[in-house]
Amino acid sequence: MAEAVSTAGKSVKRSSGRPDNLRLLLNNTLATGGLVVFVLIVLVALAAPLLPLPDPDITALADRLQRPFTEGHLLGTDALGRDILSRLIWGTRVSLAVGISATLIAAFFGSLIGLVAGYAGGRVDALLMRSIDMVMAFPYILLALAIVAVLGPGLLNALYAIAVVNIPFFARNIRGIALGLSRREFVDAARLSGKSNGQILFFEVLPNVLPVIIITMSTTIGWMILETAGLSFLGLGAQPPQADLGSMLGEGRKILFTAPYVSIIPGLMIFALVMSINLLGDGVRDVLDPRLKSGALTRPVARTAVMREDVPDDVASDTDAVLDVRDLRTEFRFGGEIFKAVGGVDMRLGQGECLGIVGESGSGKSVSAMSIMGLVPTPPGRITGGVALLDDEDLFAATDERIRELRGSAVSHVFQDPLSTLHPLFTVGDQLIEAIQAHQPLSKSEAREKAAALLKIVRIPNPAERLRSYPHELSGGMRQRVCIAMALADDARIIIADEPTTALDVTVQAQVLSLLDALRKEKNVGILFITHDFGVVSAICDRVAVMYAGQFVEAGTTEEVLSSPAHPYTARLIECVPVLGQPERRLDAIGGRPPLVNKLPVGCAFAERCPFADDDCRAAPIPLTEMAPGRTVRCIHPLTADSGHG
Repeated sequence: MAEAVSTAGKSVKRSSGRPDNLRLLLNNTLATGGLVVFVLIVLVALAAPLLPLPDPDITALADRLQRPFTEGHLLGTDALGRDILSRLIWGTRVSLAVGISATLIAAFFGSLIGLVAGYAGGRVDALLMRSIDMVMAFPYILLALAIVAVLGPGLLNALYAIAVVNIPFFARNIRGIALGLSRREFVDAARLSGKSNGQILFFEVLPNVLPVIIITMSTTIGWMILETAGLSFLGLGAQPPQADLGSMLGEGRKILFTAPYVSIIPGLMIFALVMSINLLGDGVRDVLDPRLKSGALTRPVARTAVMREDVPDDVASDTDAVLDVRDLRTEFRFGGEIFKAVGGVDMRLGQGECLGIVGESGSGKSVSAMSIMGLVPTPPGRITGGVALLDDEDLFAATDERIRELRGSAVSHVFQDPLSTLHPLFTVGDQLIEAIQAHQPLSKSEAREKAAALLKIVRIPNPAERLRSYPHELSGGMRQRVCIAMALADDARIIIADEPTTALDVTVQAQVLSLLDALRKEKNVGILFITHDFGVVSAICDRVAVMYAGQFVEAGTTEEVLSSPAHPYTARLIECVPVLGQPERRLDAIGGRPPLVNKLPVGCAFAERCPFADDDCRAAPIPLTEMAPGRTVRCIHPLTADSGHG
């Protein structure tokens, strides 16, 4: 398969269309509300020395317990006549400083311990983690009280106590992540490049852990403030006359029934501060989540959103087709950009037939196949047009429950990487039994017998023994056979095979292809086969559709397309396939790159890379025309025997 190479000429910098982190955060209503409240509180606290406030520590017994909105005292006074508004602002300043400082201290030392323990392993890991376990053996609040008792009451000592008892929280979280990262291939590559352990730890592992540290900090500050307020409430934090939110709350408890506002006001401030920090922390967590970089603010739902503007009136399927897809359109919304991944695709698959979809990476093959059963993640994906008929039933109009019933029973998938598809913590037998019982009322023993029979069907030796194996104990070809067995577990009428042989060696690839071909003939299963390789197409597919920039550019029987391609793109793809016995054959890559699907040209999408393109190719959209029964091409100058260019 050809790899697209860049054309010479001036490169144009294009905007990705993806929103930056700030825009993502501001699009989250709750996080934005938390950010606004938190920023207002911080600004007011920082501006305390500049505001016309009375001294928060000066007592005036003559003005004691003045109610809120009293002249000169907006929020009233406490039992010693001190202005509550002034003490609230100065106390918030102190609570913020202590909470943030304690969080930074705990995050620094806890993350450092976790990084070193996870990366070093062995005795270092055991020594550090057992020390952390000793700290965690004590209830954290009792440990904080013990530390303050040893060091003496005071705000600074309370800060140290709160920081120390939260170090294990960071250490445990970071150690687990660092332990997994230290065994990854990129760390091995760094070692082979000659980097020291310190360089690997701080320049390879730490950047991957940093988002987790930031997320943990953002959700811990509020908890730190509450803990500090709790110590001050008990008289072990801020000492009179210094005010913080906890000490104000403690002072007001004595007069809770006679002057409840003295306690309620600092309590509301603690609530507002902690709630705003937690909401902001949740927003930061979502922004730093790689799965949400698509521009969405929620995780993908169970089914692709269907937002069709026009639904065809005639929804009767082809009588010879078990699957009939018409004018399928699937889009992705990234920020303000719309990427038309699939721009109007028609495909028909008969029972027992194998239809191959071929094209470069990013042409829309997998998106087209995954759209059929609603597997394209939403957000950001959505189906905006077309119908997908399964025996006259429009899948895009079916309920979520109906789609769940059809997944695995009527339509099954075999994905590219079986090691990612299979659950690493469950045996092959458990996963096959689960797939069987999801759609069939069988007991576990009956399901186990059927699972063993399925493994035998896919040519796995000793099936009863293999049922007890975990995925990592099997070879790549064996794992892919297990995935095929799972696809056959409920007698599916259609199998969508998304590049199932890409990661396999040539020998195993041939075995898997032979197995799929034999199974579809034995069980009369329709196969939608996605691949980059025309060699694979020639081995298994009855018909082939060539895809480019979200559209089919040519379709026909495999023999017709391979022997006499009509579209220049198809011809160039076939030219890239090596042929045995022809060592002199040139395998030239296709020049240029496919167009961005958010900026598709008006005319032919392949025109900029096509050596035969004319002005009329760029002037208007090119329709898919029928050259012969069952043979279509999207080209106004197709390659034919009398075209003069072939």
